[in-house]
Amino acid sequence: MLVLGIEVPDDLLQRWLGWFAPPVQPFVIPPDLAGSLDLEDDRDRLTPEVRDTFYLYGLGSSALVWLTEAGARRLPASVRRSQPAPHRWPGSIAGREVETVVAYVEKGRRPSRHGDVAPATWDAIACALPGARDLAGTFPTRSGPNCFGTVMAACGAESAEERWMLREPFEDWLAEHTAKGGHDDEPGTVLVWRGADGAAQHAAVTLGHGWALHKPSQGWMSPTKVLASQDLKHSARAGGQRLHRRHLR
Repeated sequence: MLVLGIEVPDDLLQRWLGWFAPPVQPFVIPPDLAGSLDLEDDRDRLTPEVRDTFYLYGLGSSALVWLTEAGARRLPASVRRSQPAPHRWPGSIAGREVETVVAYVEKGRRPSRHGDVAPATWDAIACALPGARDLAGTFPTRSGPNCFGTVMAACGAESAEERWMLREPFEDWLAEHTAKGGHDDEPGTVLVWRGADGAAQHAAVTLGHGWALHKPSQGWMSPTKVLASQDLKHSARAGGQRLHRRHLR
């Protein structure tokens, strides 16, 4: 099945469904409510994939409890409404599971245009960006792989696309393999968006001939994709961030 212009195998679609609408789901609730309902705060049960599905970041002092659809009805309606992301139960999408999860993955996301890149363009970057062609137009098998690792892997860093790459090793790689400056119409320009404190927030790499490659987030629903360079820069734009360019040495 094609999702965002990318072929997705059946086994990965089935894993998506398990992360998107599991029979037991996490709820963020006040600790005193958890105590009154005799519910255990169990954060160790949270996987990266379910975390990204339900936007469970920065939980603070809240309790994280796990409930079936019937068990969730014990919570006050105001608490159910205040969850970071909607809860979708298996019964509510029965008979249309695949179309529902595909609609979720595609909503608000641009399709990958890797198929529009000319063969000559791929051939021209084979030495400078040896990992780019294999990465373009792929979904990760799990949550974790992110933009920093994707850029590094496209440029030849072995297995970097499989890791949740932290800023520090990415910055080390930038210092070793790139120099300041670059042009968007040339292959191998690393685009780095930095916040006001200078910390890298996102990264992409140009392929030349008006194309660029990036992975928008670390989520399982976020593919490594090719966009027109202008479209990629527009989609990556965020308040308080500034785009910097570096070129491969």
